[in-house]
Amino acid sequence: MHGSLRLLTLALSLLAALAACKPAPPKPADKPPEPQAGALRAAIAQPLDRAKQAQASSEQAVAAQNAAIVAATGQ
Repeated sequence: MHGSLRLLTLALSLLAALAACKPAPPKPADKPPEPQAGALRAAIAQPLDRAKQAQASSEQAVAAQNAAIVAATGQ
């Protein structure tokens, strides 16, 4: 009987120890990171805008040159 009491005590103490071992609750997430897509979008759009401006000025120069040619030839 003395052995079974020891076994029962050991089993109960192990059970109590296992019951006390619970995983820590998950920490609440910090604030989400700030979106950085705006900076990337601006970095991509800037060269495109400059290219569109260059194209518009080139088209204006071509139109002015054609007008000068037409005026010079009298057509």
